[in-house]
Amino acid sequence: MRFEILGPTAVRGADGAAIPIGGPRVRALLALLALEPGRVIDADRLATGLYGEDPPEGVANALQSQVSRLRRALGRDRVEFHPAGYRLVADPMDVDAIRFERLAAEGRRALGSGDARRAAALLREGLALWRGRPLADAPHAGAAAARLSELRLTAVEDRTQADLELGRHREVVAELRQLVADHPLRERPRAQLMRALYGSGRQAEALAAYAEGRRVLGDELGIEPGPELTAAHLAVLRADPALGPAAPPIPDHASRTVDGATGGPVSGTPGGSAVGGAGRGGREGVKLGTRAQLTSFVGRGEELRQVSAELAASRLVTLVGPGGAGKTRLALEVAERAEGDVCLVQLAPLTAEGEVTPAVLTALGIRDRHRPEPPQLEPVERLVAALAGRDLLLILDNSEHVVEAVARLTDTLLGSCPGLRVLATSREGLGITGESLVPVAPLRLPPPDAPDPLDYPAVRLFADRAAAVRAGFTVTPDNAEQVIRICHAMDGLPLAIELAAARLRTLSVAEVAARLDDRFRLLARGSRTALPRHQTLRAVVAWSWDLLDGDEQRMAGRLTVFTGGATAEAAERVCGLPEELLFSLAEKSLVEAVDGRFRMLETIRAFCAERLEEAGEAEAVREAHAAYYLNLAVEADGHLRRAEQLEWLARLDAESDDLNAAVRWTTESGRLEAALRLVGFCACYWWMRGHRTVSSALGRELLDRVGETPPAGLEEEYAMCVLVAAWNGVNGAWLNERLEALRPSRTTDYMPARLEFLTLLLSMFTGPPPDVSTVADLRELTATMNMSPWSTALTGCGYGFLLQFGGRPGSALAEFERSLAAFRAMGERWGTMLALSALADLAGDQGDHATALVRAEEALEVARELGAPADVAEGLCRRADALARTGELERARVTYETAADLSRRIGSTDMLARAHCGLGEVALAVGDAAGARTWLELAREECPTAWYSVSELRDRITAGLTAAAEAVSGR
Repeated sequence: MRFEILGPTAVRGADGAAIPIGGPRVRALLALLALEPGRVIDADRLATGLYGEDPPEGVANALQSQVSRLRRALGRDRVEFHPAGYRLVADPMDVDAIRFERLAAEGRRALGSGDARRAAALLREGLALWRGRPLADAPHAGAAAARLSELRLTAVEDRTQADLELGRHREVVAELRQLVADHPLRERPRAQLMRALYGSGRQAEALAAYAEGRRVLGDELGIEPGPELTAAHLAVLRADPALGPAAPPIPDHASRTVDGATGGPVSGTPGGSAVGGAGRGGREGVKLGTRAQLTSFVGRGEELRQVSAELAASRLVTLVGPGGAGKTRLALEVAERAEGDVCLVQLAPLTAEGEVTPAVLTALGIRDRHRPEPPQLEPVERLVAALAGRDLLLILDNSEHVVEAVARLTDTLLGSCPGLRVLATSREGLGITGESLVPVAPLRLPPPDAPDPLDYPAVRLFADRAAAVRAGFTVTPDNAEQVIRICHAMDGLPLAIELAAARLRTLSVAEVAARLDDRFRLLARGSRTALPRHQTLRAVVAWSWDLLDGDEQRMAGRLTVFTGGATAEAAERVCGLPEELLFSLAEKSLVEAVDGRFRMLETIRAFCAERLEEAGEAEAVREAHAAYYLNLAVEADGHLRRAEQLEWLARLDAESDDLNAAVRWTTESGRLEAALRLVGFCACYWWMRGHRTVSSALGRELLDRVGETPPAGLEEEYAMCVLVAAWNGVNGAWLNERLEALRPSRTTDYMPARLEFLTLLLSMFTGPPPDVSTVADLRELTATMNMSPWSTALTGCGYGFLLQFGGRPGSALAEFERSLAAFRAMGERWGTMLALSALADLAGDQGDHATALVRAEEALEVARELGAPADVAEGLCRRADALARTGELERARVTYETAADLSRRIGSTDMLARAHCGLGEVALAVGDAAGARTWLELAREECPTAWYSVSELRDRITAGLTAAAEAVSGR
């Protein structure tokens, strides 16, 4: 399939025929997904793109409806659901917008390398893909449409430049006149028009075009023409027949960096300069201020290529990142490989902003004259005069503590010196027009079980530096786990990794790994020749801390109470400070912003947490953190059983670590009421997401603190905590006694006032109400209760189970189907899955295994859509049961194995027991009685003993073991 969004949205099959895709909303949805093929797009972004900033009520259902329509048009496999949103499954090159961007970029590179003919062909091919206004069917995607339109305009300019290079001056005059009329403030097309006119023998018209451009810029913006337009004017005045070879294309945003600056060559270099004037083409050039490196360059190959590409397209590139990330070393490698003249200016030793310009003058070798006459120029004027006619890459290293002075000087120099490029390193951007930011992130880290850790740059760097201090050191299977731990503890920061590797002079790898809890003391000795701030890990972070103002320091300290990062809203609420401070910390590389969350590297977090303790604020901020997450859990709980459950599950996924941290802290600090409420309102989320192991441990620890008697008014929360503690299959007498004590004595006790999800868990763990013998009894009892729609639908399932157990399958079927319809009407997937599973089990009990398989497959699909691993494991077991009963034993075996692997990973012991029981039954069916007994005995050990809901599984295991024993004895 080919997807077209550069105009009205369209889809074409392999034969080129159009595929109908539906109405305006569906076309808009497809356009939004096609912008990022293969990537999951957040549901909120899609809703905003479809309905604008003020979406209607029930937007989640509306979005899901549009997705369903699009799936019907394209096929379900083309539009995938993920917990965070949806993605279009397509090759990016099958989307015209992506193909256009690739062709435009290739054309630009060809033009920059002097291959005008290839550039023209590539750019024409890309521009031919346009059929009208981009994203025409997505009226709320204005920003994306504007970006594509700007790329198209730049591509037209590049293609025109290529045509001029090929001597097609007359052919492009008319097109350029229209382009200038449409975009009178863009200087590049006007300069191209002047060249086209001059090349067509129309010098007077070329000068008139310049005069008109100067007038428009002055009237509209109050500025003079910039370097590119001024250079074209000078070339026309000099009657240069060819106007010289065209310069590589310069992005419009980078061509103007200061208001009112004019370009052009400036003769004379007061004070003298050591900078050569031959430019950067074809020779190595003069390297000022650089030095040969003593260590190898490890793990930054991709970043090196990226920076080089950015410098080819932009005149100002700033490397930003946290201290110790390797910005300086990367800049030095760029300098080493750069063609032409390079000057490195070390700004770290400076103590005042007024020292920046003199430092640059000194690095360039520009000295004051010995004689005072004639009067000397001001320092900035001397720099402008020295660099105005030269090609030079100027590297301004470690700019963060003098960033305002560096920004002002860079702005002036770039506006006055057309041949100058600047590469800066800083913990924050310079913040001026035309700046291209390149984040320098920590090195990529391996997962704990990586088969070859040396595939990852962080480990390669550690191994390289360790071998330098301990001869023969290598990463082996024996020390790999410890090396990976060290690299993770160092956050992948190159400087921290190098400091850790240096400790191998006196410590073993195991000893270094054992001391990671006190990283600042461990890494307290670095190179004596390094800057003081780079000699210890503490000094690296302290340098960044000292550059913050008081409010920024308070925000940084308070932010450390978050375990999994924070949204801006959460940080503002918990820290009690405006979110602008958070954005400031992100700009200064103290926190990193990823997908709307702000996170600290553990090294920075550990340092800032010390400052929080020193300020005496730790307890108060943790109290605010716990209160915020309790409010979030209470708010989220009801949404988890409605149509918007996917959105809220995704939101709680992002907050999961902090929810757990809040439970842990309130428990440990004795705030048991808050801890019980947190557990009570997190339980539904934990159950749906299959977070059995961690949450069970949290529940047991809290019960140890609370004791055997629930606090007054928190009986429901206490009951939920007992169930949470028990649900990973722990079979302790202490826990079983509490479960037994929870068993309600009457039906009304199954209908809690605050914790709606307790209704389901109580019946699952303790069985049906003891005072109900018939469905009629249950209907009579519940008729007077004011139940929510979810509880009503759930009770319908309860009716169905009672009817099924009572031998009335037809009536049970009707109840389950009514419950299924109710859950679907609500848009509630978890309840839908529950009802489908009940229908599958009912069909299996009746011997209709074909229907059981169909219903099991439906339930499994919903579980996968929901992103509920424990329910996926149960769905796999149910599917395998149906396969085994239809005689497909090999498919059943593979499915049971998949279920067992998933259950093991998430700690779902009841499903692990069910999967192993199934494997035993399959082994028995193929005549492997000994293997069957092994599987079934394992299942018996794993099966929880106190849960009512696994009583049927226990019966299956017992029956299987009996059959296996009989098979063995009968041989």
